[in-house]
Amino acid sequence: MGIDKVIILPGNGDGDVQECNWYAWLAVGLRERFGRSVHVVLRNMPDPEVARRGVWLPFIKDRLGANERTLVIGHSSGAVAAMRLAEEMPLYGIILVGACHTDLGDANERASNYYPRGSENEWNWESQVANTNFISVFASASDPFLPIEEQRHVGERLCKKVDGGAAYIEYPKEAQKGHWCAQEAPELLEHAIKMVEKGLVPPGP
Repeated sequence: MGIDKVIILPGNGDGDVQECNWYAWLAVGLRERFGRSVHVVLRNMPDPEVARRGVWLPFIKDRLGANERTLVIGHSSGAVAAMRLAEEMPLYGIILVGACHTDLGDANERASNYYPRGSENEWNWESQVANTNFISVFASASDPFLPIEEQRHVGERLCKKVDGGAAYIEYPKEAQKGHWCAQEAPELLEHAIKMVEKGLVPPGP
């Protein structure tokens, strides 16, 4: 089954997504490239400061309409939400930007309920891979919040379906990508276009 929707999930604390980071820039780029062939969704999220799993995942499913024909592009908390979403349902694919797998000792992140606590709430990496055609990870060694080891761990667990286009893309410190908070992200747009093009179903006769 092909792709007909892209959902862009922001990080927590980002306020109006139309004014923050590269989100709106990416949405415009995808809309200009694909027109009506692909519905690009970028919405302000409920509970934007904590991004609780119990609030975000139902919103993504029920209000944003995620399904097996959806590519989810998630940044920071949005990336972690995309990972948990892929554990629960089939998606066309996910692109993770600035993803981690622990709360790194941060109380606000712990309250979101995405991360393991001892032997509870563990990640189901196998389900994420099985429920998607591909998973790609954009990582930054200059990220001030996420150690590169956290990001590499996610890539090692999830970037399995290379034939489907999965890729682990790591930028060195000199690239100064930080936590991916620039107003534009050309590399991300290029990769997203490539993956959407792979998933487009040719029109019938």
